[in-house]
Formats: sequence, structure tokens, C-alpha cells
Amino acid sequence: MSGVGIDFGNESCVIAAVKQRGIDVLLNDESTRETPSLVCFGEKQRFLGSAGAASALTHPKSTISQVKRLSRRFADPDVQNELKMLPLETSKGPDGGILIHLNYLKETHVFTPVQIAAMLFAHLKTIAEKDFGTTVSDCVIGVPSYFTNLQRRAYLDAAAIVGLKPSMLFHDCTATALSYGVYKTDFPSAAPIYVAFVDIGHCDTQVSIATFQVGQVKILSHAFDRSLGGRDFDEVLFSHFAAKFKEQYSIDVYSNSRACKRLRVACEKLKKVLSANLEAALSVECLMDEKDVKGFIKRGEFENLASGLLERIHIPCNKALADAGLTIEKINSVELVGSGSRIPAITKVLTSLFKRELSRTLNASECVARGCALQCAMLSPVFLVKEYEDRMMYSSKKPTHSQC
Repeated sequence: MSGVGIDFGNESCVIAAVKQRGIDVLLNDESTRETPSLVCFGEKQRFLGSAGAASALTHPKSTISQVKRLSRRFADPDVQNELKMLPLETSKGPDGGILIHLNYLKETHVFTPVQIAAMLFAHLKTIAEKDFGTTVSDCVIGVPSYFTNLQRRAYLDAAAIVGLKPSMLFHDCTATALSYGVYKTDFPSAAPIYVAFVDIGHCDTQVSIATFQVGQVKILSHAFDRSLGGRDFDEVLFSHFAAKFKEQYSIDVYSNSRACKRLRVACEKLKKVLSANLEAALSVECLMDEKDVKGFIKRGEFENLASGLLERIHIPCNKALADAGLTIEKINSVELVGSGSRIPAITKVLTSLFKRELSRTLNASECVARGCALQCAMLSPVFLVKEYEDRMMYSSKKPTHSQC
């Protein structure tokens, strides 16, 4: 029996597995720990994960990314905003969901987001089975706390299609808290320790307040902004340079899907360079109309452009504190995780808000998958796990309880 935790992210997926000496993050065929969450349909074959990312620039109109955001109603305004960023032909399905139309093997095919998610789950399942050398079925899958029943059902249906049997869908914030608390040995036996977890992912921000004591974690509250993540900071740079290049080079990037994809990739790289440097240059060869483009931006200018996004970070943080009934002074530690958490301006905002230095005890990209793998082991009768209790106290339903 395998114990696998899956973090099915908007940008990338991470698989963690229970091994004899603890939790390991599994490597994919490219020997990387993160697998891109996209499917690319070429002329003669389908590319998944890293192979799909490598083929996305040459097949932008048949590359499906950000699957995590598409398992909703077609008429949802948020979904319509998502679809504007993807160069895909879509329509409303009979059930009100999304249908994706694309050409593959010289024929027009129609897929649902559940089918695309199933393709990615199958790819992740194959990675795990290569590592274990046997069939993998039992798993725990991480989901955002704001997911609706429709979105949760989509994950379960996609997993079932490929033979995965999720023991449960586990909230990202609870998985993060579990992976933090189960290995920490310096909690006091009397007074509880209050920790704020701020998870800034690719497409969303989740904040949770947890209290820890020896052998126990309780999630007191959670809050979120489902449309504030690292990609929104990429989009700020994209809009800035798209307008600048239109004026400087007389090209409209928005009119060309391949140019949009290439510029977005360049802006994502530029954002990462600005995280380590005060200024950075952008250069894309033959972006459009056989024109090479160049740009330059300082970190301060980028932060000014993104000031509206930075202000929004306060909202879920303050709500999580209010729902937990705590003041900032009661918080003992603030843990920052998520792929979008590396932007220096975000660190400044959170440091100012919580009035303390932030901690990065956990691996920002792997903590959810590790927590899910731990929960899978705790739910299994096969694995011997030290006694640990996790409770979600914020729900109106009966708190969940798992112990082994």
C-alpha cells in the first residue's frame, strides 16, 4: 500500500510519498520536484507536465494550463476573466460547465476540465508508480479552503477516472500546519503557540491561524483571496510592457496568442530577477512582426505598479485574525509559504502588518504535498505514525479528527 500526497497546483504539481524514513518528494522524468500543471496537444501526440511546458510556446492555442481554475460554471464572471487569459476556444456545456475545443490528430476534439485534470492525475500517478515500482491508488489531495462542492467533486471525478482513490480532500492550510507541527519538538506543554500561515500561491492567497501544543494542532480560522497570487504580479509586468511596446515598436501583443505567451513567460522570469536585484532588463527576440524588443524596469517602479495588489494582502490576514479572535500581539510566529511568496514587497507588507520578522521554516513549494502525504499515512492502518491530532475549529460542521 502506498501513501501519497498530491498538491495539484495552478502552475505546478508536487507529489510526496511516505517512505520508511519519513516523507520524500518524488522526482519526475526530468528529475525535478515540481511538474507543470498543463497539457499540450501537438500535431501527432499529447505532451504532459514538463514536456507540455516545453511545447507550449509552439502550440499556444492547444495548450491547456491553469486547470485548477476551470472546474466551475461557464457563466461565472471569474471564469470568464480566466478564459480571457487563455488562447482557447471554449463554450458552455450542457451542464453549465466549460467545454474546451481544440484540434488534435487532424480532428476537432472537445474536452471538459475534469478530463484534462484526469490526464494530469494520470501523469502524476505514473511518476509515483515508477518510484514505488507498484500500482498506486491511495492518496490524499490538497485543495484550497475556498473550493466549492462542484470543484471538489471535479477533483474526485478526475482522480477516479485514472484509478486513484483519495482517502480525503485536505485543505491546503491544514496540510501546511500539519507538516509544520508534526516534526517540531519545542512546543510548550502548557500555553499554546499561535502561528499564522500565509500561503501566496500562483493564483490565490490563503491565510490561516493555527494553535499548537504537544501532539496537537487546531486550525482556528482561515481566510482567502481567490484572485490574488504570483501570476497577478506577472500580469502587472505584462500589461506594462505590452503598452510600452505598442508605443515604442508599434506592435499589439494582445492580437497574437504566441506573442502573449512569450511575453508572459519573459515577465515571469523578470519578476524573479527583480526579487534578487533592484533593477532588471527584459529582452525578447522576434516577439512579433519580426521585431526584437527590449525593456527595463526598477524594483521600485514594479512595486508602484503592483501597489493595488499589495494592499489587498491585508484583507485576508486581518479577517483570519478577527475570525480567530486574536490580536497581532498574540501571534508567536508568521510562516510564509507558496510560490508567490518570494517577492520582497510582499515580505515588507507582511512584516509591517504582523510587526515581526517572517519565518520560512517550511519549503514554500512542497509543504502542502508533504502534509497531504502525512495525512494519508495517518489515515492508513499500514503506516505507524506518531500520535498527532489535527482539528479544524473554524468550520460550522463537526470538526474533523484524525489520529493514529
